[in-house]
Amino acid sequence: MLNTTPMAVKINIDMKERMLRLADIKNRTPHWIMREAISQYIEREEKYEVFHQSAIDSWQEYQTTGLHVSSDEVFAWLETWGTDNEKAAPLCHK
Repeated sequence: MLNTTPMAVKINIDMKERMLRLADIKNRTPHWIMREAISQYIEREEKYEVFHQSAIDSWQEYQTTGLHVSSDEVFAWLETWGTDNEKAAPLCHK
């Protein structure tokens, strides 16, 4: 592998045994299981942080502009999805 560096991770005996069983079931090495778990965790958390920052940005924009769409407007719009009378998304307003 290119550009890799070793790291030590301390885990309890129960988790180690579970990982070894899973590695055996999946016909993978414990190393692969650990790398996959870390990779999936980091990817999930990075996506969460992007989502979280987007929510903060949206809230700040609302605080600044007052523009919004009510839940009733959104629900009314969603009820038209998949029908012959499907409507465009509601516009933001004050």
